[in-house]
Amino acid sequence: MNFDAIVLAGGRSSRLGGEPKSGLEIGGRTLLDLALDATARARRTVVVGPPTPLPNGVLTTREDPPFGGPASAIAAGIGALAAAGAGTDTETGTESSGTPSDFTLLLACDLPHANQAVDALLSAPAPENDGAVAVDSEGRRQHLLGLYRTASIAAAVRERGSDIHGMSVRALVESLDLTERAVPPGSTADIDTWIDAETFGITPPSNTKECP
Repeated sequence: MNFDAIVLAGGRSSRLGGEPKSGLEIGGRTLLDLALDATARARRTVVVGPPTPLPNGVLTTREDPPFGGPASAIAAGIGALAAAGAGTDTETGTESSGTPSDFTLLLACDLPHANQAVDALLSAPAPENDGAVAVDSEGRRQHLLGLYRTASIAAAVRERGSDIHGMSVRALVESLDLTERAVPPGSTADIDTWIDAETFGITPPSNTKECP
C-alpha cells in the first residue's frame, strides 16, 4: 500500500497553557519525533505547524491563517503534498511524476502510542471505500488517526472551499464512507491537558496551572 502522511502539529495547546504539544518529551523523545516514527513508511510526510527542525526529507507547511483548525491544517497538508509531488527531486534532479499516493495517513502529534494504531491500519487490507479510521476501545472514531483515500479526502477539502476555516475533522469527513478499524487499547490515548501529560511521565512546568 502506498501512502503519504500529514502530521498535525500546530494547535494552540490552550489546555496546556500554550505549551506546544509537539515539543513535549517522553523518554527523551518529543511527541513530534514519535509521530514521525509512526509515519516512517510513508512515501512523503508533511508536518503542519510552526517552523521547527525536521529530519531531511520531511516537508513542512502551515495553515493560512495559522490556528485555523484541524480541517484547515489538513487542507494545507494536502496542498503541500500535491506541490511536492509535482516538483523536482532535489537529490536526483529528476522530475516527479506528480502522481499522488493512493492513501493519505492523517495523524495528530499528541498520540504517544500512535505507532501501534498505525501498524493496525496498515496491516489490514487496503480499504476499498473512502478509507479506514481507528476506533478506540470505547467504540469512538478517531478521525485524526486514519488512512484516507487521497482522492476522497482531497475532494472533501475542495467541496468545503473557504468554509473549511474553523471546521472540525468530523464535519470535514462526514460524507465519506469509512471503514472502522479496531486498534490496540491505549494506542489512541492523547495528551490534551497536564493531567494527561503526567500519565505519560511528563512533568508540567512548576508555574503551570491546569486550564479548564
